Amino acid sequence: MTRVRFESATYDADRLKNAVGNLMALVPAGRIGTGTRVLLKPNLLLPAAPEKAVLTHPAVVRAVAELLVDAGAQVRFSDSPATGTFARIMKVGGYDQALKGLPVDCRPFKRSVARDIGDPYGRIEMARAALEADAVINLAKLKTHSQMVLTLGVKNLFGCIVGLTKPQWHLRSGVDRDVFANLLVQIHYAVAPVLTIVDGILAMEGEGPGKGGTPRTLGVIVGSTDAAAADLAICRILGFDPERLPTHRAAVRLGRNHGEPEIEGDFKTVTGFRFPEQTPVLFGPDFLKGTLRRHVIQRPVVDPLHCRTCGECWEICPADAVARDGEQVAFDYDRCIRCYCCVEVCPHGALSARTPMVGKILRGLGVLK
Repeated sequence: MTRVRFESATYDADRLKNAVGNLMALVPAGRIGTGTRVLLKPNLLLPAAPEKAVLTHPAVVRAVAELLVDAGAQVRFSDSPATGTFARIMKVGGYDQALKGLPVDCRPFKRSVARDIGDPYGRIEMARAALEADAVINLAKLKTHSQMVLTLGVKNLFGCIVGLTKPQWHLRSGVDRDVFANLLVQIHYAVAPVLTIVDGILAMEGEGPGKGGTPRTLGVIVGSTDAAAADLAICRILGFDPERLPTHRAAVRLGRNHGEPEIEGDFKTVTGFRFPEQTPVLFGPDFLKGTLRRHVIQRPVVDPLHCRTCGECWEICPADAVARDGEQVAFDYDRCIRCYCCVEVCPHGALSARTPMVGKILRGLGVLK
């Protein structure tokens, strides 16, 4: 049975380092020591201050890095942000200051190498640094996600797909959340981190995972040697049925779930946690699907009061479903695959996933679930 440990914590340095040390004790003996090349893979979605709860908190990164340096490891800190430069995220996110004075190699993923992740994808290009490290520690953030409900340990390693290849995988997965979830699970187990730590001290609820979400203090940090087990246990504290989490369903389908984990430590249930609205992206007879996609099912929408037409949304859209229309953003909902990459990367929190009024009425009547 896989162990998942919960630690009550704040971002106070001493208390946090003690909590992180308890989580790192889960790593099997001999995996990390003098000279071990350890890659830290955080969630660096876009430039955001720590109090926005968009990124893995820099204090968590500092605590992990200090413990690794004390153990004699060679530490690298890397990710492939969805938008914004790595250097800007290091500055705005507080990592430059947090890691100051530590011998940590901070640089983005650049080079890729092919790795077979299993059927149906076969060999795909992934960050070489993640695959060639002696050990990877997965530093995820507890956040909601418009497409996948939650982005936790498993999904965090999608960042090992370098650069604009990420939205291409969204396009290849199409509108099926379960197909995309299979990809996420297979990527996670190809990277095979020795430890996953999920930062839920300051979490995000509502319309995450970007700046449209709402920070919420949960005061907990979670660790496990298996991210799928950690994600399952986090669903339990949030009062959320794991069967509704696409990555959990994928882990079960792929034989990567081995039942309920052994939960230890400061496990406390959370009440009233707000999840993003989730509706099907395809349903109904073929001759109606076009109309339903345009007027019934959930879709990305823009708040013109916050939109700056900066172009991040149409630059990242894998389906070319977003464009500038004068001083506004326009969506082609026939092309839109509901991956919500645009919602993720919007630096102004101007985009969100919403169900049209007709869809809400049908949902209320039980026609749309």
